[in-house]
Amino acid sequence: MSRITAVAFDLDNTLCRPDHDVEALYRRAFERAGVEPFGEPDVLWAALDGPPDPDDRVGYLGAGFARLAAQHGRDVDPVALAEAFEAVADDSRVTYLPGATEALSAAAEVGPVGLLTNGPEHRQRAKVDALGLGDRVDAIVYAGDLPRRKPHAEPFDRLAAALSVAPEETLYVGNSLAYDVAGAHNAGLQSAWLRADPDEAAAPYSPDHVVDSLDGVTALLTARRDAEPNA
Repeated sequence: MSRITAVAFDLDNTLCRPDHDVEALYRRAFERAGVEPFGEPDVLWAALDGPPDPDDRVGYLGAGFARLAAQHGRDVDPVALAEAFEAVADDSRVTYLPGATEALSAAAEVGPVGLLTNGPEHRQRAKVDALGLGDRVDAIVYAGDLPRRKPHAEPFDRLAAALSVAPEETLYVGNSLAYDVAGAHNAGLQSAWLRADPDEAAAPYSPDHVVDSLDGVTALLTARRDAEPNA
């Protein structure tokens, strides 16, 4: 396997998570839309189809509210509910996941550090600023503003170019097999899959590394650095 001379991270559910009072946010959305509340946030999340669509977050959430309304026999405008939810949400309300700052520091010991998120800058920049990531990374790619997002190679190609490091010597850390691991593979980067469930299998994908926490990323980078005499 190639050396690791640069490390890049996904953002949402890899380095950070929302820091909202989810129950309160959910109720405020119904209040804003003038609709009597039904269902629970966990059921809405389960009704969503895959990761958010950066180009149509209202449509993405609206589809979930439509499924939830059908489950509860409610006749509502799901798009209006989704618009209300978006209006009361605050993208800057995020917090680092455990071990994130240590993983970022370990990455900086290896070489340049990058950030690649599938969201557009106008949404993700609030999270980056709230976390102070601009002072921790050397390059940021907002794939939501590109013609093609992950798992296409273009965002990864731009990231490697911005870091001035060969793709095969760049490790990309992300929580999604279908977007992060697949995209890194397509662009020739090494991948580290941050899985949420230790019992979850990677197949049919083949990440180069599997870690169950960001502490695992730190351990991986430290071990690789110590094993490379010229690092």
